[in-house]
Amino acid sequence: MTALVRTPGKAARLVELGVSTVPGDLDDLAALEQACASQEIVYHLAGLVRARDEDEFLRINEGGTANLVAAARGQGSPRFIQLSSLAAGGPSTPGRPQTGEETPRPVSVYGRSKLAGEEVVRASDLPWTILRPPLVYGPGDTEIFRAFKAAARLGLSATLGSGEQELSGLFAPDLATALAAAGVGETVGKTYPVCHPEIFTSREMARAVGEAVGKKVNVFNLSAGVTRGLLAVIGASARLIGRPTLLDSAKADELLAPAWTGDPTAFTRDSG
Repeated sequence: MTALVRTPGKAARLVELGVSTVPGDLDDLAALEQACASQEIVYHLAGLVRARDEDEFLRINEGGTANLVAAARGQGSPRFIQLSSLAAGGPSTPGRPQTGEETPRPVSVYGRSKLAGEEVVRASDLPWTILRPPLVYGPGDTEIFRAFKAAARLGLSATLGSGEQELSGLFAPDLATALAAAGVGETVGKTYPVCHPEIFTSREMARAVGEAVGKKVNVFNLSAGVTRGLLAVIGASARLIGRPTLLDSAKADELLAPAWTGDPTAFTRDSG
């Protein structure tokens, strides 16, 4: 097993597990070719979740994917597992989780860039599978963990809009299991949501955060108007200092969508 690592100093755990590492990134064609050499399965897990603008998102999430696909094709025809996002498909309708067969309608720059990466993979002649996880939590996560830290410190947790947004989630080790299964199951040429079957609301999630930290947490709602205003301020501040941000006004439609849910039935069936 070989892993492409952008920051070798953070890959000590992989080395301990016996994984060979290749320093490089998605712009480094030689490193990509070295990482793909003699591999039967190529997993594309890299991607950009925060950027300064749309061009930066597309350079990595579309262009970087194209570079890796080219490197994989140079090794013959390995299976190619693309880790995408529910954001590529766009929001769900409440009560109707995504199946992966819907016409994609992403509502954010990030979602459009992930869809562009998917289209690169579909256009290739590799035996591909695309997985779209929802929010992922657990070991290795940093974004969701911040909400837990804030709840523990302040005793507060916020929901956006009405608090009734429907959500799917996935525990990080379960995502790892799904990725492994995708590489051996009858999944070639298909796009799947991968998530737990349970659906919960954003308010229920906020309360669960409190339970997880063992502290009574007061849940409050930020209206759509307040949310959009805050995101605009955050985005403007990030642009002023030239820093990429996860949150800005372009993210509002994604964060305020009525549902981000997936149906794992097809993947469970096909992956065995």
